Amino acid sequence: MRVLVSTKLPLEGFASLMEKFEVVFPESDIFSKEEVIQIIPSFDAFISTFQFKVDKEVIDAGVSGRLKIIANYGVGYDNVDVEYAAKKGIVVTNTPDPVTEPTAEHTIGLMLAAARRISECDRKLRIPNGLKWGLLENLGQSLYGKTLGIIGMGRIGKAVARRALAMDMKIIYYQRNRLDPALEEQFKAEFIEQKTLLSESEVVTLHLPLNENTYHLMNEETLRLMKSTAILINTARGPIVDEKALLKALKNHWIAAAALDVFENEPDITSGLLELDNVVLSPHNGTATLEARNEMSKFAAQNIINFFEGNGNITKVN
Repeated sequence: MRVLVSTKLPLEGFASLMEKFEVVFPESDIFSKEEVIQIIPSFDAFISTFQFKVDKEVIDAGVSGRLKIIANYGVGYDNVDVEYAAKKGIVVTNTPDPVTEPTAEHTIGLMLAAARRISECDRKLRIPNGLKWGLLENLGQSLYGKTLGIIGMGRIGKAVARRALAMDMKIIYYQRNRLDPALEEQFKAEFIEQKTLLSESEVVTLHLPLNENTYHLMNEETLRLMKSTAILINTARGPIVDEKALLKALKNHWIAAAALDVFENEPDITSGLLELDNVVLSPHNGTATLEARNEMSKFAAQNIINFFEGNGNITKVN
């Protein structure tokens, strides 16, 4: 059995897979689409990352040969045409558990950086006379006691809430299905409609998948609902936020700041965002720790092993 990996990843997490299968990685950082289409027919499994788009052409090339499973490396899987894969009899899995804590951790980091202007001040301190020192200079916002609005109270949303409680933040949330009362009590979280959440929150953080219902969820209309002192955080998927509308909102001070780990057209970023001081940016590295990468590798590897051994314990998404 052979496994093709789209992107160069740490080998440690794939040890169990490499004991049972031939595992092929790219010599450079990532295989091109053309390279994958050419070689994938001779592989039984494909591990893809968010950097590699698994479209109909790639899937057709795989099913023309031996491909049976696409194990996506990450909790999100909008880079894979899941519906078409299902039509072609290809199983698609993801890696939800290992990404939860590091992404929540990164979300809190971005929140603090935006609220306390950490990145901005760090940047300006490196420039001669880049900023003024003084008691009334470089003022940010405290998060203590503030209202955090979480849109999407899944694994990551709950992990963010748990950390926010340690800062004595008030938690309100919105998602399609309300949590059980016991979970609401555990996280001291109040269910509230989305429009009300946007208008009442000092910080809004997004933790939901990308689909036709969430595409450009944050647009001119919804951004205008937010407080002028509010901060928007996105560590979910880039296209959930209309970046042109966000740029307009930040320039016109509809909101105070934003912090983004994901972007509409990665790796390209709307140029105006790079010029603003009230935006904190990071390169889609919410899970970018060595520990998380190895755990994600182990999880993707175990999905493949379980699948071919007939063990139904896989995180199937189609």
